[in-house]
Amino acid sequence: MRLIAPHNLLNSTQLNSTRLIPPPLTTTNTKAPSLPSLSFDIYLSMCTRFAGSNKWIGGCCVMRRRWNGGDFGVVDTMEKGAGKSHTSRLCFLASLSVFFWTFLLYFHFLILGSRNAIDDGSATPMASRNQFQFESSSSNIELKTKSTDDDTSGFGFMRAMRTVENKSDPCGGRYIYVHDLPPRFNEDMLKECRSLSLWTNMCKFTTNAGLGPPLENVEGVFSDTGWYATNQFAVDVIFRNRMKQYDCLTKDSSLAVAVFVPFYAGFDIARYLWGYNISTRDAASLDLVDWLMKRPEWKIMGGRDHFLVAGRITWDFRRLTDQETNWGNKLLFLPAARNMSMLVVESSPWNANDFGIPYPTYFHPAKDADVFIWQDRMRKLERPHLFSFAGAPRPGNPKSIRGQIIDQCKKTSVCKLLECDFGESKCHSPSSIMKMFQSSLFCLQPQGDSYTRRSAFDSMLAGCIPVFFHPGSAYTQYTWHLPKNFTTYSVFIPENDIRKRNLSIEDRLRQIPPEQVKIMRETVINLIPRLIYADPRSKLETLNDAFDVAVQAIVKKVTKLRKDIVEGRTNDNFIEENSWKYELLEAGQREVGAHEWDPFFSKPKDGEGDSSGDSAEAAKNSWKNERVNQS
Repeated sequence: MRLIAPHNLLNSTQLNSTRLIPPPLTTTNTKAPSLPSLSFDIYLSMCTRFAGSNKWIGGCCVMRRRWNGGDFGVVDTMEKGAGKSHTSRLCFLASLSVFFWTFLLYFHFLILGSRNAIDDGSATPMASRNQFQFESSSSNIELKTKSTDDDTSGFGFMRAMRTVENKSDPCGGRYIYVHDLPPRFNEDMLKECRSLSLWTNMCKFTTNAGLGPPLENVEGVFSDTGWYATNQFAVDVIFRNRMKQYDCLTKDSSLAVAVFVPFYAGFDIARYLWGYNISTRDAASLDLVDWLMKRPEWKIMGGRDHFLVAGRITWDFRRLTDQETNWGNKLLFLPAARNMSMLVVESSPWNANDFGIPYPTYFHPAKDADVFIWQDRMRKLERPHLFSFAGAPRPGNPKSIRGQIIDQCKKTSVCKLLECDFGESKCHSPSSIMKMFQSSLFCLQPQGDSYTRRSAFDSMLAGCIPVFFHPGSAYTQYTWHLPKNFTTYSVFIPENDIRKRNLSIEDRLRQIPPEQVKIMRETVINLIPRLIYADPRSKLETLNDAFDVAVQAIVKKVTKLRKDIVEGRTNDNFIEENSWKYELLEAGQREVGAHEWDPFFSKPKDGEGDSSGDSAEAAKNSWKNERVNQS
């Protein structure tokens, strides 16, 4: 067989005598196929295999002449002729060129690509309170994904990170992707709203996008619009409906900086806390995790860019063992859930995967003007009471200081008391509570059954300066929503000052100069927008509400985590049990040490500190008191 270069064509006489089929160089109907990915040996073999079929292969004209027989790989002796040397060299050079480019591409994609995959797999993020990395066999993080035109770095989230570089895109670096969960994880629960609480008919509280029924302004305590009888555990629904108004939603998950999981975790556990075994309590959580881990969005970061909301305290989701008598479910202890961020109305100081967000208040404005009018009104109010307290004693809890607070309030004329024991209706009347707070300079906020109280947010909404007795009631909880410098908006009196020294609350508050009180009250009033949840059916124009603040914090958290992964930054000194300390660090600080609040969060065996067991008991007591309140 003879190989002839395409430009060195035979004349018509040669064509007739050799049955050569010339290459169709000038026609438009047929194109010569190229084989850029073949090695030189394969290339020549292909030419040989097609020699008997008059094919144009690899840019050389193949002519069938005579065969010696045997295998296709054996080529007959080349015909002697004047053009022999010239055409053979041209074909050889063409084949060599193909071989060279094939080898180059092979080396680039296979060799270098494999090395990058290994390097990328070794990158781990810097650990901190916002971005602690949990390692488990069931939630491995797939940092290396298939390269695309938009993402050739080896990380599946680079396209999302690059959106911030587009200055013409107001949503660059802010996109949120929302999982379209099966209705069993949310909507179906609302259809069975009567089963969401043993003692409360939650159906009326899930109306109006989760705000509950409107409040009538009979006593003139509220504004004319925007006030609702909102249940304190309704954040699940409110947050999801607020997300529908978020201005940077995307259906392209590759653009998203974070992924929202609209699971009604609070409503789920509320159904089964009393009288159900642990299998029933855990069922929806396990089902959710299984569903999420099968999604391609999960594989990008192993869930560390996912977040969800639960309108209950964290202890309802932190069952320590699988004993039937233990409280709650184990959602936040599931390996996969440890990678996600869960927003709860009370977080754990010793764990890194939950974050505190405000309890919902009764005020849900539809526009900025509603907020401004309310703030101006709170500034002008006369406040005849130095301090006030709304609550009930906890005689069964020896650590509670509520009894002493109530005693002090009863002994002075400058304190307004609204006792909540024995089912007194005024304590559960939004109008009575807000009226009392509006008439007070300071509002006492001791621990409830757990660290936090909804009352703290109701009081600040009324422009009343909160007085806290435990740092876990606000300072280490709502670090996204409240200033780090707590002295600018609140007063802190350590519990032991009341419990052991019986310090006079009245004397302590009178020591604050009137001008300082005025400045603190103005700070509280200015905080109001970021402590309330706007009406989910509308949108504030310029103000950021509690939802906006939380989403901004999640975006910042995930963005920083991704940058740390790309740059290979880690913090091997992270101690999860000290999680509460990391949120208190100033800019640039990385390490935590001894803190003045350590006694409040230590977990010694002598019973002086808090423990997870105590917190679970507090959660159970919270439900018991809810039952009393509804009776």
